This record gives sequence, structure tokens and C-alpha cells, in this order.
Amino acid sequence: MYGPHPVPIPSAFVGLGSGGDRVATIPAMAVDYDEFGMFADNASEVGLPYSDAPHVTRESVPLAGDGALSALKWGTAAPELVLLHGGAQNAHTWDTVNLALQRPLVAIDMPGHGHSTHRTDHGYWPRENAAAVETAVRALAPDARLVVGMSLGGLTSIALAARAPDIVRALVLVDVTPGVNSEKASSIVQFVNGPESFASLDEILERTIAFNPTRTESSLRRGVLHNAVEQGDGTWRWRYDLPRIGENERPDWSSLWDDLSAYRGPLTLVRGAASPVVADEDVDELRRRRPDARVIVVEGAGHSVQGDQPLELAKILADALA
Repeated sequence: MYGPHPVPIPSAFVGLGSGGDRVATIPAMAVDYDEFGMFADNASEVGLPYSDAPHVTRESVPLAGDGALSALKWGTAAPELVLLHGGAQNAHTWDTVNLALQRPLVAIDMPGHGHSTHRTDHGYWPRENAAAVETAVRALAPDARLVVGMSLGGLTSIALAARAPDIVRALVLVDVTPGVNSEKASSIVQFVNGPESFASLDEILERTIAFNPTRTESSLRRGVLHNAVEQGDGTWRWRYDLPRIGENERPDWSSLWDDLSAYRGPLTLVRGAASPVVADEDVDELRRRRPDARVIVVEGAGHSVQGDQPLELAKILADALA
């Protein structure tokens, strides 16, 4: 943990690594890396047929004031859905799901993550994120029929539905509710609050494997390559930034429950059966507020349902689009 100065508090933040300060430039990587060159590996690992590479482009949307959001646009037709990843992840977390879906879509790098600009105030909370994401969705996928948000992306999507309901026509939350806290996500907090830099790619991969024992080394290596960057001195650091708040402060997501109550579109919660992040009382509260909400439990999945059971999640999303 960082302290006693302002620290990242990743209660709802999931993925690979520990926080960092703003990085003005990203040096060229000595390790061979092609972000669009690993799709065949994604497909092979889960038994998906693969012949031609998908049409994927990296897009950039300027934000008011400063910076830009980066996104991956899959396909050439108008996007049918928008995907928002969890904290400390990036848009490539959805690659295998997208290969299985075979739908035109946009996967956004959340503010401060992936190739999106870091904020100088480190303000990456759901409502701040939603303001930036709205700009990107209106630019890249204004007619999308579904917004999917995992973890921090799920909380952000709730805030997005409150501020811009016209672009959140249906909503799928992946293993998160406003009831999330640092206790429920304690193992994730421990991982994300790890070292800021690593001596080598092997070292950063070794830590990632230790915290993800059910995942294959090949899948985790792809994740590290998408989510980390080699520095000029040969050390490695994570690409993303994290929010900073006082040591004794904790984020409060309770107002997002009211936003869920007010949201009128179709709502689905996808819960990883092995994940502690969504508790039974959270599901009860969701059903109390939204009796019409669908709740789907995915066996063999922890918090990162898209990583643990990507084919099952793809089926759920296809059904939500039907």
C-alpha cells in the first residue's frame, strides 16, 4: 500500500498490476509486441475456429479540455454494443469474447487506462469516467443497443445510464453492483497495490501468474503485454493510472443504487460463481430495486468472467442483443 500520502483505493478495480503516475510518452518496447497479432492465440486457447484476422482499428476521441479516450472498434458496420473494462485493465480484456461474438462493437480504454490519456487529478471514479465515456460513445457508437460494464466499467456504466439514458438502451453488469467494497475485493486490492515497477517481463508475469492460478500462462502473458510497457532502462510498469484519495477515506457507491432504480432499460447482472465481489445481499438489493433484472451465475468464473469463461459470456451478450 502507498502511504501516508494519497493512495489508490481500488475497491472496485480489477485486473493486472499496481498504480502509477502520469506518463507523458510510452517508449518503444524491446519485446516484440503486436497488439493485433495475438487474436489467433486467443481463439486457439478456447477452441474457436480462426481463419481471417478480424477487422479491428484503434480509434481516438478528443475530450473537452485535454486528453483523449482510445478505443478498439471491431468490424466495419455500426457498433451494436459498447464494452467497458474493469479498473487496471484495458480494452483487450474482451478480445476472446469479441472473437466469439462476431458483432460490430466498440471496446473503450477507460480514462487513465490502456492508450487513453491519464488525468492529472487522478479522478477515475464512475461519474468522472462516465462524462468521458459519453463523449466516446456518442462519437463511435451512438446507436449501440447494449452497454456492457465489468467492475469499475460496470459502475461507470450505471453512472452513464443516469447522465445519458438515450445511449444506454440496455445494460449488462459483469460481476459488480454498487454494493462492492474493499473487503469483498480484498485479493484484488492486494494485487493492484503491488509494486509499481518490475525488473523484467518475467518478473511482472510471475506475479500475475501467482495471483491468477486458474488461468493459463499464455493468456496471462498476452494480458501483460497489452497492459504493461517497457521503460527505457529495461524495467516494466503497468500502463494504467489509478485514483488517489486520502489514506483513511473510502469510496461510497451507494448513490449508484438509486441510479439503477431509476434506469428503465433492460438490466442483466452476470455473476462469477467463484467471485466474492458480488454478495448475496447485493443480489437481493438489486432484485428489490429492479425486480425485472436478470441475474445469471456463471460457473467456473471468478470476478473476471470475460477471462475465465469468455464463450459463456459471449452467449449471454448475444442473448441480450437478441
